[in-house]
Amino acid sequence: MEIRILNRENIQQVLSMKETIEADKEALKIYSDKQSDIPLRANLDIPEYDGQSLYMYGYVAPAKASGVKIVSVYPHNIERGLTSVPATMVTLNSETGEVNCLMDGTYLTQLRTGAVAGAATDELARKDASIFALFGTGGQAETQLEAVLNVRPIKEVKVFDLSKERRENFANKMQKKFGNIFEVNIRAVNSSDEAVKDADIITTVTTAKEAVFDGTLVKPGAHINGVGSYTPEMAEIPESLIIKADKIYVDTWDGAVKESGDLIQPLEKGILQENQITGEIGDQIAGRIKGRESEEEITFFETTGSAVLDLVVAQKIYEAAAEKGIGQIISL
Repeated sequence: MEIRILNRENIQQVLSMKETIEADKEALKIYSDKQSDIPLRANLDIPEYDGQSLYMYGYVAPAKASGVKIVSVYPHNIERGLTSVPATMVTLNSETGEVNCLMDGTYLTQLRTGAVAGAATDELARKDASIFALFGTGGQAETQLEAVLNVRPIKEVKVFDLSKERRENFANKMQKKFGNIFEVNIRAVNSSDEAVKDADIITTVTTAKEAVFDGTLVKPGAHINGVGSYTPEMAEIPESLIIKADKIYVDTWDGAVKESGDLIQPLEKGILQENQITGEIGDQIAGRIKGRESEEEITFFETTGSAVLDLVVAQKIYEAAAEKGIGQIISL
């Protein structure tokens, strides 16, 4: 049995952000078409090391994608000089069940998570959106920025993080990386209010447990992506924005509506009713529900991530790498 090994650089060689955005759209539509088998992720506690391993697995028949992403959360790894959230993607040949690829699951997660917000932005944001506000500068932030730059004619990006040093370092690094390619000005701002002012698109990718901006300042016609909240306790998006939004979309109903505090908290308070959630973005991509219908509508997209994204994107990465002969081959 031959297994292809792909690291971050290999993945970047074979799949662009634009291609990943289209792959995520395909995955979301397949999920909403009920043509995939995505069980709830399995969580395994390792108490003696204060660790936890998560297994995200499934089968996506139309994409011939099968496999499992193993993500571990070991907070004490930092003391060992290791990443605290290591991840590996294992793909299988869906016809034989044999493992055919191991790839960097950390970068895969960053890539498909940036791309899913890019997909929603492409579907829902105004076509003339030119000002982008990005909240958070952690490991997921770069691909969030790259995805939005790929789908809208952004001229100005305003970056906010609670740490002045982090936001300035991130903005400077991104300006050097993307400034000339996209003809965009990327700068750090000193307050959340300044970030939101006049923003056409807002993305939050933080670990916050309370709102990171003032929802009343969001202008008509804006599109917002909630990316960071994946537990009931985490809530980046202000409830005032939830109330204000004309349409609310989710990546998967079982994930976003049942796992994200952005939606769970207003639902529990009765501020939001489930029937006010427009639906899954995959249904909008398929044309079963409507997207933006006016230039003044405020649209909101919530994602908690799903194995369907990992599986479809990983399969495309594997196929492209195999075709181009990229990666290391090992035999078992």
